Amino acid sequence: MSDNAIPAELLSVREKIDAIDERLLDLLAERFQLTHQVGLLKANQQLSALDATREAEKLARLADLSSDRDLNPELIQELFRRIMQQVVQNHERLKVQG
Repeated sequence: MSDNAIPAELLSVREKIDAIDERLLDLLAERFQLTHQVGLLKANQQLSALDATREAEKLARLADLSSDRDLNPELIQELFRRIMQQVVQNHERLKVQG
C-alpha cells in the first residue's frame, strides 16, 4: 500500500506512534544510563550483579501497574525481564572490568 492510498488519519496516527516509540527509546536509554551507575556502584562495593529480591518485587509492581493501565501484565513482565537480564549482563561485565 503506497502512501497515496493510506488515509491521512491513519498516517497521522502512525506518526504519533512513531513519536511515542522514539520517546520510549529515549526513556530506555536514560534507564540504561542509570543502571550503568548502579553497576559501577555494585562493582566498586563487590556486590552481586543480580538482586533477585529486587527483581521479583519490581516485576510484581510492574504487573500491578500494568493492570491499572489496561496492559497485559505478562507482556510487561516479559519485556522488563528481558531488560533486567541485559542490565545484569552489563553489571557483570563492569565487575569483570574492575
